[in-house]
Amino acid sequence: MNYNEKLELYFELKNTPEASRKSYFKRIEVFIKFAQEHSENSIEELTLEDAQSYILHLKKNKGLTTGTINAYMSVIKFFYIHILDREWDSNKVPRMRMVQKFAVIPPRGDIMALLDKATNLKHKSFLVLMYGSGLRVGEVAKLKISDICSKTMRVRVDNAKHNTNRYSILSNVALKVLRDYFKVHFSSAYAKSDWLFPGKDKGKHISTKTIKNTIIRLRNQLHLDVNISASTLRHCFATYMLEDGVDPVFIQQLLGHRHLKTTVAYLHMTSKSLMGIKSPLDT
Repeated sequence: MNYNEKLELYFELKNTPEASRKSYFKRIEVFIKFAQEHSENSIEELTLEDAQSYILHLKKNKGLTTGTINAYMSVIKFFYIHILDREWDSNKVPRMRMVQKFAVIPPRGDIMALLDKATNLKHKSFLVLMYGSGLRVGEVAKLKISDICSKTMRVRVDNAKHNTNRYSILSNVALKVLRDYFKVHFSSAYAKSDWLFPGKDKGKHISTKTIKNTIIRLRNQLHLDVNISASTLRHCFATYMLEDGVDPVFIQQLLGHRHLKTTVAYLHMTSKSLMGIKSPLDT
């Protein structure tokens, strides 16, 4: 059984989502290609030194971010342990230390200007869902018509990060925009299982790249902070809710965070003045 067959077997036994399988296969193939070009060892005889060389290559030659390199490292570790049946020494191949960076949280007026700038109903619809419901770009791209419920004012998010499912809130403003979008883009012959945001190719949903590029284009037209990205809308959802006094536990559930500390980290990005916190100089 070759390594591809072992990977397929492992993923089948674990019932790994298709997206995760593709990601693992892609990164493992890139690593193996590098090893074949730079190592004298066969795939079955790869050493930790080969893994070290590849990580340094990603850092020095590819210039990848620490987070991306650590993601590659997790895949390589998985490959060594579960496919090659080799031991892994984290002392020899340690995860790179990450420097915490705060997300960009623009003023609320900038976010509203971004939404107002979108004249295309389809674009405006996925933007208001990302901001109004705290959705990741990959989550809003894969929404189906049945995931929007106006009766309970909820948005269902299936097969999200870490293979989780959850519900988030549906904004009244977002619902109005969605109804306008639906009237224009959908005929009476639709199924609830259809993609809410179809892509160019028949039967496929909109690509995350299209969503990201739309936000960048609108951002640049408005001359907003160049660090504003698709993730900014989700970050603002969390930060503004904290500023409005919403319990972090509720925000954690809406965002789908596994750990509360991930949600609480947004406290560092809040405007303390909006939360009623004053400097001792002003008291």
